[in-house]
Amino acid sequence: MDGNGRWARSKSKPRHSGHRAGVKTVRMSVEKAAERGVEHLTLFAFSSENWARPEEEVSRLMGLFVEALRREVAELHRNNVRLRFIGALEQLSSGLREKIAKAEAKTASNTGLQLNVAIAYGGRWDILVAAKGLAKRIADGSLRIDEVDEREFTVGLQLSGTPDPDLLIRTGGEQRISNFLLWNLAYAELWFTDVLWPDFDVRDFDAALEHFCSKQRRYGHTGDQVEAVQC
Repeated sequence: MDGNGRWARSKSKPRHSGHRAGVKTVRMSVEKAAERGVEHLTLFAFSSENWARPEEEVSRLMGLFVEALRREVAELHRNNVRLRFIGALEQLSSGLREKIAKAEAKTASNTGLQLNVAIAYGGRWDILVAAKGLAKRIADGSLRIDEVDEREFTVGLQLSGTPDPDLLIRTGGEQRISNFLLWNLAYAELWFTDVLWPDFDVRDFDAALEHFCSKQRRYGHTGDQVEAVQC
């Protein structure tokens, strides 16, 4: 969800106003994903590298997370959305962790859209944690090294139990994945747009879905072996 700061600068506003404007786009994206039958939506809200941003900006972002949880969880729950947070959550304040835990517990039994929110998350960190988990299991004898395969490895990833993403959407004009879900995105379709996140609207969302629907997903097979994506 890239471009909040540039959006604010283009309007001669402070950066935090861009982050606040971006919350409206998050709300729209969640609503439209649910309406269009998307089963899993993962938002890259705050990366492990974002800790290096100015202290005031980080503080305002954390405050915005707290505010969003307070304001949005009840509505998400009413709409049968299940919330899940991934990342190095131990790096967050105790107050924010408490609100995250309550939000997850409140929505745990919901059966609609699963909304994953990545905070203090990095793809390399995710892979390292999974690798350390495998090493520990091998060291304690609960797993043999010849039993290690992709299935065993993915058990330790943050999105364990969730299907790999079909589509990555990135706003703001950059064409890179910036350390997001490095393992999980191996076969995802990638859709980039110059639109800044606060300006990303329903038409842009649908354009990304249409792009995905135009693709033939081969996974190493030939085009004759597979059919086009059914949307």
